[in-house]
Amino acid sequence: NANQRPLAVMLSGDAVARPLAGLSQADLVINMPVITNSITRFMAVFICEHPKEIGSIRSARDDFLPLAQGLDAIYAHWGGSHFALDKLNAGLMDNLDALKNPFNAFYRKAGIEAPHNGFSSFDRLWEAARKMNYRLTGKVNGYPHLDGDLSPVATTTKTLTIGFPGSFQVKYEYHPQDNSYWRWRGGKKEIDKNTGQQVAAKNVLIMRTTSRQIEGQYNDVQVSGQGQALIFLNGEKILGIWKKDASNPKSKLYFYDQNGQEVKLVPGQIWLEIVQDNQTITWE
Repeated sequence: NANQRPLAVMLSGDAVARPLAGLSQADLVINMPVITNSITRFMAVFICEHPKEIGSIRSARDDFLPLAQGLDAIYAHWGGSHFALDKLNAGLMDNLDALKNPFNAFYRKAGIEAPHNGFSSFDRLWEAARKMNYRLTGKVNGYPHLDGDLSPVATTTKTLTIGFPGSFQVKYEYHPQDNSYWRWRGGKKEIDKNTGQQVAAKNVLIMRTTSRQIEGQYNDVQVSGQGQALIFLNGEKILGIWKKDASNPKSKLYFYDQNGQEVKLVPGQIWLEIVQDNQTITWE
């Protein structure tokens, strides 16, 4: 589905909402703080696979918008901060808001406490986007991938730990046998509700950046400009930088190695962890 426009869906990071549905079928998942030094939330981006269920779906936040714009995505969310909704309602980008529920794209599931009971599916969201007359062909400049020999650099199991607080702490266990990074959160396996299986990434990208509180529970993470990047693939750690044109929200987010070359990724799922400068990262 290389020419299909991406669909970016906001998902809950709260422990009570676990397990999330659709995580393992996303091409890219972005995990970012939505309160400084506190909770994180996901944006899952779908192109290749079409999950039968996606959720728990949560609200839009303003600092996710330029990341979705850079992917030329249709943005799906359940309401949002006024910082985000002011921009979306002014026509910033194509979006599907569950509070308006266009063409019955979203639903609430019985037996799950609100606000964690909001769900949809790829087909429901895609059909709503079609009826909204949104462009369905993508213009995204994707990430380059390695070809040829993909033999792991590491020969033993290694662990990547990201110091988000409490139940939001993230760990990836790298296994050379399948060249995958198996994801844990809050000390528990990251399970996809649709499959019952643990989520495994082929690439873990880390952006080092800053976060500031802008009003009450709302923060703003610096996702434009440039900063330190750590890229984990094939069992190795690559030091580099991330860049996103601050003058153009629709610009792609790039990852470069120390020689200034765009990093080529392993075919498969990508997880992007956006980490505050004061939070620890270990690889051992």
